[in-house]
Amino acid sequence: MTSAAVSLPVPRVPGRRGRLQDNPVDGVKKVLLAAPRGYCAGVDRAVVAVEKALERFGAPVYVRKQIVHNIHVVRELESKGAIFVDEVDAVPEGAHVVFSAHGVSPAVVNAASDRGLVAIDATCPLVTKVHREAVRFARDDFEILLIGHTGHEEVEGTAGEAPDHVTIVNSPADAAAVEVRDPSKVVWLSQTTLSVDETMETVRRLRERFPELQDPPSDDICYATQNRQVAIKKVAQGADLVIVVGSANSSNSVRLVEVALEHGAKAAYRVDYASEVQQEWLDGVATVGVTSGASVPEVLVQEVLDELSGAGYSDVEEVRTAEEDLLFSLPKELRQDATGRRDARALGGRSGRE
Repeated sequence: MTSAAVSLPVPRVPGRRGRLQDNPVDGVKKVLLAAPRGYCAGVDRAVVAVEKALERFGAPVYVRKQIVHNIHVVRELESKGAIFVDEVDAVPEGAHVVFSAHGVSPAVVNAASDRGLVAIDATCPLVTKVHREAVRFARDDFEILLIGHTGHEEVEGTAGEAPDHVTIVNSPADAAAVEVRDPSKVVWLSQTTLSVDETMETVRRLRERFPELQDPPSDDICYATQNRQVAIKKVAQGADLVIVVGSANSSNSVRLVEVALEHGAKAAYRVDYASEVQQEWLDGVATVGVTSGASVPEVLVQEVLDELSGAGYSDVEEVRTAEEDLLFSLPKELRQDATGRRDARALGGRSGRE
């Protein structure tokens, strides 16, 4: 059976400026802008991979699932000739297909090979690290407790590396119901985009039941997810309202809303576009915190700042808690152009920017 193309909700598109009112509040209006925010190295690599594939091979280039979980990014790439599909059986035989930043299971890789597709793997290297951990622990006959959200593409990909050894644990509450074959050979891994605090609470509860539970060789939650959560924690302490720019299916964006509320924000909302900011959110609000998920381009944040400026929030203070300048190397198929010349981004490195 042929899969349909990816179906996305229709987002509210950017609206006209000046629709929000500059109403008086107690105190001085200002914005606390979290940093780091927005694109992480894995997202940047994946988006650039689709753009380079279009340049290198021409349109259309197919992408399994959303390349990253952001509606705006997907729409922009569609306008350049990318076609997003749910599964590889929707891709014409022999065509180019890009695997998303969230990773895929070996079954998907094999299905693409069976169709003669030219696969370009844009999986975030930090997700690939978790895949390799799953393979290694399964080879050593460990039971793997994978902390993450059932149905999320990253979790499906990681679990698919060792389906007979993986049990998914969705939340701290789920820890009480987990059963294992051998409590002396259990290890936990995690989805890379989770709340750090919630994940550690899940691990704590699992270890209460399985004292010999082993940790992964290194932290699975990615540095960018952690950095954005640390930044919004600091912002939330001084914010009446927090606005997180990011899509509803972006796990790390949703987590930022939760983290803001847990760490002092009186209210917090997620938006795809500036036009979704509501006037009533600003009633009585002096300080607005703003951040964005790891798959959000900076232009969308700037549009929110422009919208807020029209409502009197023109004083913007950046709250920086970490520096990020890492660039991941491109997939090997995209490190050279059609003439054989190496791309400037080919091997990654340090960008010298956020």
